[in-house]
Amino acid sequence: MARWLPRSTDLTRFCQKLNRVKTLEDDMMETSFNRCLSTIDLTLLGIGGMVGSGLYVLTGTVAKEIAGPAVIVSFIIAGFASLLAALCYAEFGARVPKTGSAYMFTYVSVGEIWAFLIGWNVLLEYMIGGAAVARAWSGYLDSIFNHKIKNFTETHVGTWQVPFLARYPDFLAAAILLVATAFISFGAKVSSWLNHVFSAISMGVILFILIMGFVLAQPRNWSAQEGGFAPYGLSGIMAGTATCFYAFVGFDVIAASSEEARNPQRAVPRAIAFSLGLATGAYILVSVVLTLMVPWHTLDPDSALADAFYRRGYAWAGFLVAAGSICAMNTVLLSNLFSLPRIVYAMAEDGLFFRVFARVHPRTQVPVVGIVVFGLLMALLALVFDLEALVQFLSIGTLLAYTFVAASIIVLRFQQQKVDIPAPAAGGRPSPEPHEGPSTGELKEYESFSDKLQLVDRDKSKEHREPGQLKAAFEPYLEFLSDFYPGEVVTVAVVTLMVSAICLCSILVFGNTHLHLPTWSYSLLLVLFSLGFLLSLLLIWAHEQQHSTQTFQIPLVPLSPALSIILNIYLMLKLSYMTWLRFAVWLLLGLLVYFGYGIWHSKENLREPRPQRVSARYVVFPSSSLEERVQAVQPGSQPAAGLPDTNTDDCKR
Repeated sequence: MARWLPRSTDLTRFCQKLNRVKTLEDDMMETSFNRCLSTIDLTLLGIGGMVGSGLYVLTGTVAKEIAGPAVIVSFIIAGFASLLAALCYAEFGARVPKTGSAYMFTYVSVGEIWAFLIGWNVLLEYMIGGAAVARAWSGYLDSIFNHKIKNFTETHVGTWQVPFLARYPDFLAAAILLVATAFISFGAKVSSWLNHVFSAISMGVILFILIMGFVLAQPRNWSAQEGGFAPYGLSGIMAGTATCFYAFVGFDVIAASSEEARNPQRAVPRAIAFSLGLATGAYILVSVVLTLMVPWHTLDPDSALADAFYRRGYAWAGFLVAAGSICAMNTVLLSNLFSLPRIVYAMAEDGLFFRVFARVHPRTQVPVVGIVVFGLLMALLALVFDLEALVQFLSIGTLLAYTFVAASIIVLRFQQQKVDIPAPAAGGRPSPEPHEGPSTGELKEYESFSDKLQLVDRDKSKEHREPGQLKAAFEPYLEFLSDFYPGEVVTVAVVTLMVSAICLCSILVFGNTHLHLPTWSYSLLLVLFSLGFLLSLLLIWAHEQQHSTQTFQIPLVPLSPALSIILNIYLMLKLSYMTWLRFAVWLLLGLLVYFGYGIWHSKENLREPRPQRVSARYVVFPSSSLEERVQAVQPGSQPAAGLPDTNTDDCKR
């Protein structure tokens, strides 16, 4: 029976396969895509992904039903929370200018299976999101013509009452997706130009709304007679923040497009900052003029802006608002169709998804197979499926991606930078330099024992410490942590921080409602998990991190990513249990794809280690003490017959 049980070495090797990280190319600017996008192109792509129909619908809904005029404060807080996640994407997009967004960022720092699951969830998120926007676009256009399109379809095609299917097929939504797919397949430049046109019209309409809105503003609409500025109090503001947070989902299209940027090290961080700032400003200012034009409690949640102008005697302005809304939804459609095939391409290029999706058209230089296939799937979703029940699924995939990207920032910042060792000349022997730091988890090789002594002397002088090592100021108090590899303690602390954040947010969300905890245990658990979160944060901060680089770095690490992590987890736990159930089913399907295909075809699985031809060398096993073992390593794996095994001889200093 025992022989059927897996050995510990097999389990260790299996876990290492699941957590292996992607090996990046030496020249990360080399790509099969066309690097043609400027900072302006990326900025408008980001604005198009964020400023969609939510500007015309979400502001009125939150103002009337959740926060009142204090929706302005909700957007400010939501914009700041989104900034934390956006800065993490900006650093990764500048350091790793490869397509794939959150999938790629997780792969290079956390591990393969986590990256696959993030990519798998983002894939469904974009498909459902694009299909839902297409149906909203169809419904908005249909409402302008008094629902004639809907009535014609129900009369001549028919209706059906089937679970998970729409009441009638939406041919208009499917058609707009097919047209958008055709434009996207023509190349990044055509997609960018089309996005420029729709974004310019949308921003022109927003500018008109702001000018006319401030002209028609009546400050008494914020007075106590109308309910005051914050009629629902602080709880209403925070509930509005949770809803408004999803309005800023879309800036990750910039990170997904970094492989097509001319200068991603500069363009990606600037585009994310500009687009998020402009989107936040647009949401805040539109909320101001909307709640000043008419009393907040009289707003029409379905068409707040158009109704506000109509009630103030400017019915013609409703047509401009409708045009702006349709153009804004077009930019969101383009954003979804632009990002999705590129994430699929990144997964296929790494061998984790079917290789056919890694094909790039030689003329247009875009993943045309992924664009066509997933454009058709998105059109099918919009044609026949009822997407209202699945829309909440969008949130959990996005928040999970934000969480892993924030954790990846901490792990990557406290890792040692990989040092490229040039290949030795033919016939020569390798000459490892003693002044180079070792990479985590590998044996340290030196030319002679005196080189090791020089390194130890320098380390003990504490003149220079590598990323991931304990800071000199904390060594007298945390000396027992010096025995670990650089970055190892930080990785464990990040896991502890995330577990503490999950437990803390679970108590906050479910403690009084579902768990019915008494006050003393509720308070005790809050204190314990808060201490675990803070201690993990302090332990990470006590280690050295990578300092100045040539690319953008998010400030206040690890505090900024940690705040993003706890906020994202809190918002995920606020979602319904049905969303989590569907999420679990989708994850199981993803695991079947990964273990059935991805783990075997992964490029990292097929990568063979390079043999090192050396006659003899010294290998020093890492340790914090001055006394270390030195072993002579022979090129052969087995000692010659009749000769003693020199690998077991060791010497002490």
